[in-house]
Formats: sequence, structure tokens, C-alpha cells
Amino acid sequence: MDHNVHVRRARSQQLGDLLRRSAGRMPTKTALVFRGESDSFAELDAAVDRAANGLAAQGVTKGDRIALLSHNNRTFVVLRFALARLGAVTTPVNFMLNAEDTAYILDHSGASMLIAEDALCATGDAALAILNRDMPRFSIPHGDGSMPEGWQPVSVILDHAEGGAVWTDLTADDPVQMMYTSGTESRPKGALLTSDALYAQYTSCIVDGDMTADAISLHCLPLFHCAQLDCFLSPDLYLGATSILHDKADPAEMLEAIEAHGVTKLFCPPTIWIALLRHPDFDTRDLSSLNAGYYGASIMPTAVIEELAGRLPNMRLYNFYGQTEMAPIATILRPEDQMRKLGSAGRPALNVETRVVDDNDQPLPVGEVGEVVHRSPHLITEYYKNPDKTADAFRGGWFHSGDLGRFDEDGYLYIIDRKKDMIKTGGENVASREVEEAIFRHPDVAEVAVFGVPHPKWIEAVTAIVVLKAGTTATVDDIHAYCQEHLSHFKAPKHIDITDQLPKNASGKLLKRELRQQYNDCFS
Repeated sequence: MDHNVHVRRARSQQLGDLLRRSAGRMPTKTALVFRGESDSFAELDAAVDRAANGLAAQGVTKGDRIALLSHNNRTFVVLRFALARLGAVTTPVNFMLNAEDTAYILDHSGASMLIAEDALCATGDAALAILNRDMPRFSIPHGDGSMPEGWQPVSVILDHAEGGAVWTDLTADDPVQMMYTSGTESRPKGALLTSDALYAQYTSCIVDGDMTADAISLHCLPLFHCAQLDCFLSPDLYLGATSILHDKADPAEMLEAIEAHGVTKLFCPPTIWIALLRHPDFDTRDLSSLNAGYYGASIMPTAVIEELAGRLPNMRLYNFYGQTEMAPIATILRPEDQMRKLGSAGRPALNVETRVVDDNDQPLPVGEVGEVVHRSPHLITEYYKNPDKTADAFRGGWFHSGDLGRFDEDGYLYIIDRKKDMIKTGGENVASREVEEAIFRHPDVAEVAVFGVPHPKWIEAVTAIVVLKAGTTATVDDIHAYCQEHLSHFKAPKHIDITDQLPKNASGKLLKRELRQQYNDCFS
């Protein structure tokens, strides 16, 4: 190495350094528990080095995009940090995607290797068949451990004989992670993140989220999504907290784990918090250890915030608002503000500036609604292979979120809606969130999604799809009457349907795109 490389290594603050430093501070402390087996920080760090050497032996090098298609498991965590030590770009793939959508990500990312959970290998094979191409494929045993034809066991990588420390010389602009946007409205975009962006984001989460090394955290949402991976698991590993990892968000298993492990910290999107509150075990399990709860990914109904405050009075509640491109945190609403500023997304996080601007990108005064824009080192460097969308998103030196919001006089942000979720009906603007909040307060309503569909007279008609609480009997007419009582006439839905479940992606976000497609012709 020349002198400059020695200096860069001595000053290194890469994603691949994170576990090594935690292991140096607290080698024997439990870092990760999965399916009853635990790793200390020293054991996890050593596993990462072995895997990095194993990946290098398979030809993985700096800049390679490696696709991970898997539910949560220990191997996912090890590989993510091993790839970072090589300067490769971890590219998680949503395990709920079909073969066609998986093929799109493999092709768009230019992935050179696919590592998939055994139960998902068939999806990977089908995706590669669509692309008419092949690549090295490694299978993670998660189910019965069977090895699909054409795949190698991931143990070839994990159990490599060489376990020496691995470090790769990276610049500040070299990406280590590519997260695909959730694609609730269109084709997902590849959002490239650097180590600097991730560390800046972890710092914001830790400081404004009051995170500490003595926490015991339960991680149940998918690690392919930035919320669980980069707001909670990675900051916990950075701090030296203990992480309990589940492969799915099963309410009964989550409530059992909180009691069994003395879990102190939990993140859930609103849909999962609602499922926990409605589960019969909620009132029979000892949940007294839980002192920090976090929500995000979608808007939390104020009625649920009030219910959580009443049923878990010792739990401090935080709202983390952001998006994939922010790695993902933008603003945070702290516990002391939950009831005082009901419905707010909070104030900009430590390393974030936020504005609300008009259609000409000029800042708006307090109280006026416009697009929410950010400046932050959290931000992605670009949308991969999409310079036009990158240029548009970063126009004027601010990142344009696509959300509509307003600030109050105290500097708290309120998200009104996604730009594309604002319904224009009969010449009036209706925020779908406002209608959802009103309907959710009906005592029989468990979930609701509101959106606009084409209408011959009103151009767009407010439409609501409702899921009822178990054992309740409200009818469509009942919900209609409730809306007429609690909403202005033009805001009340012109079409209501009751269904068993709403379409969601694996991170808990409602897929309104699917609902719009399903109900697009209901007035034709």
C-alpha cells in the first residue's frame, strides 16, 4: 500500500467496519439471536470475515451487485456485511415479487450473483429463464434444506477456510447498497447508497430515536426493506445492542418473544401495531419490558396512537418518517409530542434539512401545503441507470420527496398526502389521508384505504375500501352514513366496499396502485 492508502485505511468509516468495531468494544456480548441460536459480536464479526473471503474466492469484487432473495435469517445479516467489506453492492430483492418482477431487478441491477433462500430458488430460476441468462447461484437452507438443481450451498461461502480480516479501499462515492423503491406506484428504481450516507442516517436514528447499547430489539419486518435494516438492525449492531431476529411478523410469535427475551424496543408499521393490539395474547403476555416503540412506512391512524398510549403506558413512541432515498429517515416525532402533535411526522432529524415548496420550488410560509423537499448526507447518490429521474428528483439542490405537507408554527411537519394520492374531485382537492382518518374512527373499522378512481361527472371519485374488525357487522350503508356525518359532502366516498384484506407489500405499505386497477371501472 502507498502512503495515501494507509491514511485512508486508518481513517476508514465504511459499512464493512461497523461490526468489527462493535466486536472490539464488546466481543462477548450477544449481538444476534435467530431461531434460538445466538452469536456474540466477536463470533458474528468472524463469520463476516469468513464469508467475505468466501465471496472473494467466488470472484466477487468491488462494485459487483450481488442479489439477496431471502426472508430474514442469520445468513442475510452475515452476507450483507461481508459484501460491504469487499466493496460489493448488496442488492436485496423483495421475496414477495413474482418471477417477472424479480427478473426486472436482476436485469436492471446487473447482478452478477444470486443468493436465495431455498424456498425462493424456483423464483430465481424462473426469473433467470425469463432473462435467458445464467449466473452463479447459492442457496440458503431455511426450510427442509434441499438443494435445487444448478445451485450451490451457501456454506461454500460461509465456511471458507480463510478467515483473515478483509478491507477494500473505497471512495466516498462508492456505493455499498442498492435498495429498490417499493414500487407501489410504478416500476421500482434502484437507489444507490454509500457508507457515508448510511452512517449519517444511523447517527440521526440513534440520536433522535434515543437508541442505546443496552437495548434488546425485536426485528420482524423484512431486511430487504430499508426501515428494518437501516433504521433498526444496523444501528443496533453499530451501538452494540442485542438483536432478536424473526423471519416474519407473526403477532403471536412477536408477543411471545417480547415476554421471553425481555424485549425493550420494537419497530412495526401501523398495520402490524394494529394486528398486535387485536391479538388475544396482547393482554396475557408480559410486555412490561417494552419501553420504546417505533412506527413508520405508512401513516399511523391517530386512534391507534391513542390506544397504544393507553394499553402500553410505559412505552415511549416514535414516528420515523422518510423514504428509501433518504436511507430512509427524514423527520422524527418524539414521544413527548405524540399526543401534543397528533398526526405530525415530527421535525427534521439531526442530519436533515426539510422545506415545503410550491410548484416553482419556492419555500412556502407556515401552514401552506406544498411538496416536501430535503437536503441531507443520508441521501442516495443517484437512481441507478436513470439520470433523468435523478436530475428531476434533485432539481434545485433539494431532493423532492413526492409527498405533500405543511409546517406548523412550531416547525413540525404534517404529511397531507402523496402528490399522486391527492384526489381531485369536482374541482376540489381531497387528501386521501384525511378521509382515511375519519373512517378509521368508526368503531367497527380495522383498516381502510382511500383513493380516487375515474368518474364521468366528478372526474375523480373518492373511493374507500374497508376491512372490518373481527366479529363486527357494519355494512356499506353504515359506513356511508358515518362518512356523511363526519366529512364534508365532497370528501365523503362515492363508493365504499368491504373486503377481507387490503393488498400490501412486505414492508406493510398499502398497494393503492392495485386497488386503483381493481376499481378503475366501478363508475363506468
